[in-house]
Amino acid sequence: MTRTVTLSDGTVLPALGMGTWNMGGIQGEQMDRERESLGYGLKAGLSVVDTAEMYGHGRSESLVGEVLHYNKADRFVVTKVLPENASFERMEAACTTSLRRLGLRCVDLYLLHWRGTVPLRETVEAFRRLREKGLIKRWGVSNFDVDDLMELERYIRPGECAVNQILYNLEHRGVEYDLLDAGRFRNIVTMAYSPLGQGMALLQHPALQKIAARHTTSAGPATPAQIALAWVLRQRNILAIPKASSLAHLKANIAAQEINLTQDDLAELDAAFPPPVRKMPLDMI
Repeated sequence: MTRTVTLSDGTVLPALGMGTWNMGGIQGEQMDRERESLGYGLKAGLSVVDTAEMYGHGRSESLVGEVLHYNKADRFVVTKVLPENASFERMEAACTTSLRRLGLRCVDLYLLHWRGTVPLRETVEAFRRLREKGLIKRWGVSNFDVDDLMELERYIRPGECAVNQILYNLEHRGVEYDLLDAGRFRNIVTMAYSPLGQGMALLQHPALQKIAARHTTSAGPATPAQIALAWVLRQRNILAIPKASSLAHLKANIAAQEINLTQDDLAELDAAFPPPVRKMPLDMI
């Protein structure tokens, strides 16, 4: 089953995309595997590709641009501007540089990577100018908590902010207390980065291994990583962007969409990774 999310302007996107954090930095076989994975994903319908000017000081954007050049499948490209470049004076130059690396004339979605010292009102005006000039189609934010979204509302029209990209996985569930609902209420899609966690600690958890043993996909027995991803994808209004730096990982992510977790599965995961019972500080990595 192909899950989807719908942006405020009516654009329908697959709920599973591809992240590129820490990609594009190692020449040779590793980069070849990254190119292969991204290219396969685009052809398989994973049109959302997320990158940022910060990733590898632009090397990730360049890698994505190379893959886009040789793969003409549908694509929805997301990149991010650093807080220090989010001013009316500097944003256009930063966006133009990202577009050059990506080989694009216009980016589908441009995000503020996190809040800095530039006033939000000024950043919003800078986003609007880029839209007027045809350099971006949509804009959004990243690493915004509820208070940040409430402040942002002072300066924008309903539906103007398309996405809030945040850390969300079984180990980081604090956003379930209020932030996920705050996004839904405002018709802002939540884009979940690092849905499989960092390192192997999460994927080695006994609860994930036990639940994986009860599921299969068209590619074979389910893995703990697929269970973790299926857990994120089960929610409406969530677009997950796991990194897949090899073709095998990419195919496993695609197959995770076939998994429907049962109520017993979800109860076991809640016991192993308790949901929040109070407001938590927003986690970032």
